[in-house]
Parts: sequence; structure tokens; C-alpha cells
Amino acid sequence: MVDQVAIEKAKEHFGRLVKEQLDRVEQMKHSEGWTDYSKKKRIVIGIVGGDGIGPYICKHARTVLEHLLAEEISSGKVELRTIDGLTIENRVKLLKPIPPEILEELKRCDVILKGPTTTPKKGDPWPNIESANISMRRELDLFANVRPVRVPSQGIDWMFFRENTEGSYILGSRGLNVTDDLAFDFCVTTTQGSERIIRLAFEHAKKNRIGKVTVVTKANVIKVTDGKFLGMAERVSKDYPGIKWDDWFIDIMTAKLLDEARRHEFKVMVLPNLYGDIITDEAAQIQGGVGTAGSANIGTRYAMFEAIHGSAPRMVEEGRAKYADPSSIIKAAAMLLNHIGFTEESSRLEMALDICGQYERRLVITGRSNGATGEQFARYLMETLGDMDLEDRWKGYQGSK
Repeated sequence: MVDQVAIEKAKEHFGRLVKEQLDRVEQMKHSEGWTDYSKKKRIVIGIVGGDGIGPYICKHARTVLEHLLAEEISSGKVELRTIDGLTIENRVKLLKPIPPEILEELKRCDVILKGPTTTPKKGDPWPNIESANISMRRELDLFANVRPVRVPSQGIDWMFFRENTEGSYILGSRGLNVTDDLAFDFCVTTTQGSERIIRLAFEHAKKNRIGKVTVVTKANVIKVTDGKFLGMAERVSKDYPGIKWDDWFIDIMTAKLLDEARRHEFKVMVLPNLYGDIITDEAAQIQGGVGTAGSANIGTRYAMFEAIHGSAPRMVEEGRAKYADPSSIIKAAAMLLNHIGFTEESSRLEMALDICGQYERRLVITGRSNGATGEQFARYLMETLGDMDLEDRWKGYQGSK
């Protein structure tokens, strides 16, 4: 027997969601232009430790930033501001993904370097509150998740542009149990949201003289939302006649990244939220694991940079937190430096990470006592940064691959 009351409640719930998303569309139509960091008298970098191993690895990233920006910090051009309180305990206490006072502190920063935060799931001892990451991306409109993956020895130089504020995640905590037997979740795609992430990918390709952009969807099955995303790619591509584009379905794309004969052909990839989350973890594993990969979450006004892995509470419980690999958050710090205009410092840090993490590997982090600590790796990295011949050293490894 059809439960008419349940149907009416579902209609009301869906109606509220539709109105919220239409309001968001109007906001996107009137969004601000991009922040020009070169015109700022002072750039505030908020450093958020997060949960689990987050505070441990963020400490090492901060040390590296202090090393590279010593002069700017001393002169007041740059401020490193610690923001505490984005812990699972504090969030659960308030039943908020981001406590309101923490959100206000974040908004007073220009850019944010954030450690991993715990997202409870069903069966955890914590209440099932929304992801702090998803909430931050929505509140600060960080629509572009940008994740680079490089393995020079294998010809891999990938840049992923993952849409960050729509898709299957935007209403992840707003699904609906219509009855005990029927549950719905929602996937949202807008014209404006699709255009801005796809255009950013094409702009990156144009700026870096990359001749192709790959669009990844499942538009053969998810015909409306993924179809809109793919259709927008076709429209945007017409504004970039010098750049070819192709499209792949997400399932075969995950296979092709493992195809050693083909994967070097991919350079710039743009894709909806869920697919981007999954495939960039796969790509990071090829690079050496999720502990080696950083990511940028970029909007026109704010930007947040983070490790792509989780908070690893088990490492803390087992007393292994000091052995956590800080490479991912330090990689994110390099992306942060590039974003705010310190391109030379960013480039040197990227080269040092390649040398220490992929070429020389004088210290190897295993996550356990048989490997180096995060502090030892950070010291090794800064020693490498201090090498006056760093670029020549890096080029030498490039030539020998």
C-alpha cells in the first residue's frame, strides 16, 4: 500500500532542497572576481591542525613555511596564524561540522593550510555529523579541488580538476529515508558550477601550453547531471581552439591510469566531485601513496590547501603519530605558495620533495619505527632546500630517468 503521507513529506523535503540550490545558483551568477594577492599589504595563512595525525604533520609543514618565508614573516608581509578547535571532539560537542567561531576565524584568513579532519561514519562512536571538509568547501565556496600527481620516472605528470561543491557530495547529509524500505540521496549539477571548474582546467592547460584536456564522467548512464557536465565541456572547449579535448567514462579511466602504455598521454583531467575523489586517491597511490599527495581547494575569495588522506586515528592510538609522512601536507604548502605568488619558493619546495621523496630517498618513511620520523624528513627536506645547486641537482635526476 502506498504511503501518501510519506510521499508528501518527501515532496516537501525535496522542494526545500530545490529552493536552496536555486538560491545558490543566483549567488554564483553574482560571485566576486579572483583575489589579487600581489595587492595585499599582508597575507594571512591560517594553519589548522585538525585531528589525529593532523597536528603532527602540520607542525612540520609550518616549519618548512617559516624557513622559506622567514623574511616575509619578519617584515609582516606574511602572517602564519594558528587556528585551533577544528577537532572531532569540539565539533561533536557542538554537533557542528565547523564550530561558528572557527568558521569566522577561517574567514579572516586569506588562505588556509589544513590537516586532515575525522569524518564520522555509521558505526563510529561519534555522532554522524557532516564532513568538515564538505562544509568548509561550501561555506567558503571552494569550488575547485586541484590535485597534481607526478612520477617523472614513468612519464606521469597529471593535474586533476575535481568539482568541489556539487555532485553527489553537496547534499550528502540531506538524503531522505522516505520509508523503512526506500532511501534517496541526491546529485546536483548546475550550469554555473560545471562551467567554472571546466574553464579553470582549460585555462590551466592554456597557461602551461598543454594541448589536451580530458573530461571524465559516466554520462552514458547518469544522463542528466553527468550529461550536463559533459555538454558544458563541449561548450567551453569552443573558447579554446588550440586545445583538444576528449571524454572518458570513470570506470575505464580508472583502468587506463594503470595502463603503463597509455597513462602518460593524460595531462589535465576535469571531473565531477565523487569521481574526482576516487580517482585522485588511485593516482596518488601510483605516485607512492596518499601520504605523498597534496591538494588545493580554490575559490575566487578563499583557498584551502590540505593533505588528501584521512586523520589516521589508529596511528595516534598505537603511538605512531610521529612516524606519519608529512609529504602530503608539505606538498599542499608548495601549492599554497604558488597560489599566493611565491612561485620561486614553491618551485624549490617541489624540487626538494621530488629529490627527497622519489630520487635520493636517504630517509624512508614507513609509518612505523622501522622508518624515519616526520621531523627527520622535514629536516632532510630543509637541508635539501638549502642547497644552492638544488635546481641543477634536480635536473640531473630528470635527465637520468
